[in-house]
Formats: sequence, C-alpha cells, structure tokens
Amino acid sequence: MKLNEIRDNEGARKRQLKVGRGSSSGLGKTAGRGVKGAKARTGTKVYGFEGGQMPLHMRIPKRGFRNVFANDFAVVNLTRIQKAIDEKRIDASQKIGTAELRKAGLVHKSRDGIRVLGGGPIAAGLNFEVAGASAKARVAIESAGGTLVTTFVKLRRKNRKGEAGKKMLRREKAAEKRKSREGG
Repeated sequence: MKLNEIRDNEGARKRQLKVGRGSSSGLGKTAGRGVKGAKARTGTKVYGFEGGQMPLHMRIPKRGFRNVFANDFAVVNLTRIQKAIDEKRIDASQKIGTAELRKAGLVHKSRDGIRVLGGGPIAAGLNFEVAGASAKARVAIESAGGTLVTTFVKLRRKNRKGEAGKKMLRREKAAEKRKSREGG
C-alpha cells in the first residue's frame, strides 16, 4: 500500500445530490420541489397550515394555565432515603440536606429546594435540613428519634427600587387587619 493508493471504504462517502443542474439529471428546473407555492420557496415552513381554514391548533379549546409563581420543589420519599442509607450512599450520622440527596442521586433539579414525603417507615433517627416536609414525613422522622429543620422562605417580590411592591404591602396590611380582628 502506498500513500497515493489510500482510499475510503466503498460506500463510506455518499456524493452530495446536486439539484437544479439541467433536465438530464432528473432533478432539473424545479429541483424536485414541484411547482410554485410556499413549499417551492427556500426557507419556508407551512406546518399546520390548512389552506386558509382555521388550523386545528387554533380550533381546539384552551384549558388551564401554568402558574409561574408556584413553588417548584423536588420531592423524595422516606423509603427512597432509607434505601440509599442501606446501600451506603448516604451517611446516616451526618445531617441530610440538599447536597447529600443530590450526591446520592435521589434528586436532580429543583428551583425552590427539596420536600420530603412520608411514604414509608424509616429505621434510624436522621437529622434533616430541607426546604419542606409533609406532615406524615414529619411524624415519621420525629417518631424514629430524628430531627427536621425546614429552610424554605417564600420569595418576596420586589419593585425596581428593591422595596416591597404595592401588592405585597396590601397583603401585609390585610394580614395585620385579620390579626387585629381575631385578637380583639
């Protein structure tokens, strides 16, 4: 074998199809695009176009909404935590927080933290420091001799100056009013 004899394997490179190079090529004139119209032009997509009729995605009724201000917690069950402790992925003697649960592979992403759910028994008394927990999980952890510290604080929306906005101030006033009515 010599350098000038080196070639790709048969079929390794496929010749690029050249369109619009004369009628004898079989893809001349309209280049396989048919005739005229939006689909014959470059750079146009007509997905969902129904010839001027109201398209399906516009005819179907829209329902519900997505609350952009809702809290986004990653959830993990006590049974999964216990299983990770049994498999030695979590050290039961240390406090269990967000970093430990991520490292053990129990949770991946969460915008507002991790919430523990009480989906089964837990053997050892564990110390948790997470964003939140269900009532069932709290009872299970404390009955096993562990502690639970919740760290989540609701994000306060602020205006451009960094002060509490009108809506927040209105809510605070309403809360004070309710307290005074209940107390007095």
